[in-house]
Amino acid sequence: MSNQDAKKRVITYLVIVFALSSIFYVLIFRQPGGIESPAGQGLTFGLMWSPAVAALVTTFIYQRNLRGLGWGLGKPKYYLIAYLTPIIYASIAYLTVWVLGLGGFKSDGWVGTVLNTLTLGVLTAAISAVGEEIGWRGLLVPQLARMGSFTWTALVSGVIWGLWHIPIIIWGGYSSGAPTWYAVACFMVLITGISFVFAWLRLASGSIWPALILHATHNAFIQNALDELTVKTGSTHYFTSEFGLGLAIMGVIVGLIFWQLGKNLDLPQEISSTSG
Repeated sequence: MSNQDAKKRVITYLVIVFALSSIFYVLIFRQPGGIESPAGQGLTFGLMWSPAVAALVTTFIYQRNLRGLGWGLGKPKYYLIAYLTPIIYASIAYLTVWVLGLGGFKSDGWVGTVLNTLTLGVLTAAISAVGEEIGWRGLLVPQLARMGSFTWTALVSGVIWGLWHIPIIIWGGYSSGAPTWYAVACFMVLITGISFVFAWLRLASGSIWPALILHATHNAFIQNALDELTVKTGSTHYFTSEFGLGLAIMGVIVGLIFWQLGKNLDLPQEISSTSG
């Protein structure tokens, strides 16, 4: 596949995904309570599946089939890495907050909350997260990798992925209560950093499914367990959640680790193995 063809696919994909997402943005903005309202939650599910629809349409336009999006399973080790990585970086961030007294810890029933989240919670989160992964990692990451280095691929895909979230952070109620500029800044740092993990998993495994596990575990563990187990004090929202400093710092650290790993990938060989 030529570099020019990859550019065309990326542009087509981005036009479709942002056009389709704009419909859901507007509908979410019109709901009292934004994404937290019952209707907003359903619309958010549709929004998260917009990247998948865009990827499937784009792929069919250019090749009249849906191959090449990473449908193969890949090796088990990538699933283990995908599952454990967000548990590790999120735990470090929140333990630091609790130890430093920047937020309290709800000790009652925490074991059950964590176990339920890391089993059924991850499976539930995967239902919506798969819509994003078919798009961002199924199509966007491999096509960007045909155009440049691993660093380029992870960085550009991360920035685009982060920007896609910004409308609902600003106008859709997807935030933690911190000032909007602060929430956006921390979120973009986190998302860009962990995009190096996502890109590495996709390109090294040749599959979207490890990236799905990473995405679902990240969402479930942070939102359904760690945030729920944190007692907020006056400044807790500046340090916790996806819009706080704790995870932003961990995003940078994890991103640097996987940036080093990604530089060793043989991109042409790895990408050519993703035709399934």
